[in-house]
Amino acid sequence: METLRQILSLDFLLRNSVYTSMLIGFACPLVGVFLVLRRLIFMGVALPQISSTGVAVALSLPLWLGLDLSGHDSQITHALAFAGSIVFTLIAILVLAFLERRGRGQPEGRLGTAYVVAAAFSILLLSKNRYAELGWLDLMKGEIITVSNFDLTLTAIALALVLVVLGLFHKELMLVSFDRTLAVTLRKNVVFWDALTYLLIGFTVSMAVLSVGPLISFGFLLIPPLAAHLFARTMRQFTILASLIGGAASFIGFWIAYQWDLPVGPTDVVLLGILYALGFVIMKLALLYRPNCRGEIVVRLERPTRHQRRP
Repeated sequence: METLRQILSLDFLLRNSVYTSMLIGFACPLVGVFLVLRRLIFMGVALPQISSTGVAVALSLPLWLGLDLSGHDSQITHALAFAGSIVFTLIAILVLAFLERRGRGQPEGRLGTAYVVAAAFSILLLSKNRYAELGWLDLMKGEIITVSNFDLTLTAIALALVLVVLGLFHKELMLVSFDRTLAVTLRKNVVFWDALTYLLIGFTVSMAVLSVGPLISFGFLLIPPLAAHLFARTMRQFTILASLIGGAASFIGFWIAYQWDLPVGPTDVVLLGILYALGFVIMKLALLYRPNCRGEIVVRLERPTRHQRRP
């Protein structure tokens, strides 16, 4: 309990790291829900790594152009990294989503190739970049050592903006993601809502990668929504439960990592995996005693069939 009191203390040395982890833990699952609903789970694996490649390319541009940023404020470096991250993320998500809609080729193969190439290219670029000494290589491995007040404020403002947009247009975004055909029937502007959804996903992934690295971003994008999917019976429950799982896991994971001197990122992801496995086992055990339990959940979260749409 002494460790917990230290973490909750206002003068805790790594308090910004705790706050940032919890912000990412609460916000990323809210966006990851749309990846699960759109059956783009593998895209959630590739996007954080592609975003980190954008960071690596952006940090390498000054070296390629012969510019020296060593004497400049670190905020300039972060702004440059964010620009590269969001550009690469948005381009990747639009291209991959377009190819997914066309249904040609093997989407798993494309996403797997994008992930592996992006990971290798990021490490190669940063290993030869002197700006990597600022901690970017550690960030790519999931090491959240220090987070400045500027980074914390920027992350909080960006994720608050995402939450406001999700709150204002939650019904429309859910409808287009859950049942695109019904949205077209109701004469919704599907292209606009698709573009807004992808913009929110790309923006959130970029901020998450800059704040906590691709490892934690990937973990919080997908595992909490998948765990919540096991128990949620409505869309509202699905969204809220996913966010609560992510937020709780981020704090508990940091607590465990600080107590046992472990890297925060891998600890968070392993903890999420354990929670998901426990949820899966609990659901299987529940089905032994309540055979209708699974049927209730599937009907609520799966898209209605053509026969079900007819009045």
